[in-house]
Amino acid sequence: MKEEIRVPPVGESIARGQLASWLRRGGEFVSKGESLFELETEKASMSVPSPAGGRLEILVQAGVEVGIGQVVGLIDTAAEGPAPRIAEGAAPSAAETRAPIKTAAPAEARPPASPAMPAPESASPAPVEERPPSRGGIKRSPLSMIRKTIARRLVQARQEAAHLTTFNEVDMSEVIRMREADGADFGERYKVKLGFMSFFVKAAVRALQEYPVVNGRIEGDELLSPDFYDIGVAVSTDRGLLVPVLRDADALGFGEIELKISELAERARDRRIELSELQGGTFTITNGGVFGSLLSTPIPNYPQSAVLGLHAIQRRPIAVGDEVAIRPMMYLALTYDHRLIDGRDAVLFLAKVKECIENPQRLVFGL
Repeated sequence: MKEEIRVPPVGESIARGQLASWLRRGGEFVSKGESLFELETEKASMSVPSPAGGRLEILVQAGVEVGIGQVVGLIDTAAEGPAPRIAEGAAPSAAETRAPIKTAAPAEARPPASPAMPAPESASPAPVEERPPSRGGIKRSPLSMIRKTIARRLVQARQEAAHLTTFNEVDMSEVIRMREADGADFGERYKVKLGFMSFFVKAAVRALQEYPVVNGRIEGDELLSPDFYDIGVAVSTDRGLLVPVLRDADALGFGEIELKISELAERARDRRIELSELQGGTFTITNGGVFGSLLSTPIPNYPQSAVLGLHAIQRRPIAVGDEVAIRPMMYLALTYDHRLIDGRDAVLFLAKVKECIENPQRLVFGL
């Protein structure tokens, strides 16, 4: 008897995905519940478990776009014991049994060649490596669905919104002092490191409460004004930038924020993030400073109207009263949709964030 392996539903709005990689080889014996393949959609990727135990038969190769409910493989439940070795007398290495199996896509799944770049004569599927006689090679591989979605959404954001960026700088001295003074006790109590992001999440919520237009968005001819604060926190992964959402961030304490950010970021990087956890944010914070960025103009996470960009902390001289002092400074950037948000509100919003970060005790005490 053979059990069908079908592409599972992953969300109401998702009809198709890409079979990114097989995690087991055809002919191998697999157990029920064991991860068989990775499915990548425009929102996230997930590992799909085996519906039964038996010998695996692969019907659809990696790299092919598949529909929800499509049969991509079979499990021969009558088979017993492990599959024979692929090469007689040679056991597969640990890397072979653990690493994702990147099976080549069939020729008919390849996109048509561009007129300016004729298809190579070789019949082997993508990725293709071209090596001119005296130059380095060019590796061609299809974009992942997540990367294609990121590209499409960013272009859509630029085409449909009128983005403008305003800047400010913030003295991080007090936040750093609080982390040094109370970080150890915080870590012991909450089992997570006290980072900078919890301060900025709390500061952003406070600023959104005073300037609610920044939390809204345009939908057709209507203005949507949420009375909740679902803050997206951008996370860099090997598949691109994902933005898990902190629901009702205004109701979370510092410990809860740090725990949720840590847990969401870990699952995003391990490809265990749920689609629902990436949807519905009202405002986003992205921190290019972790990579050393000193200044940038981030693009809002469409259809949101604004994004707060954080940057590297740099010690530099500033005027403090009538004296010059060396302080740890960070540039802040707020990119916003000028169709909805006036410059005045954007500038005052950013000034409020600055005020909260430079006086973090008021955030801690809810003042």
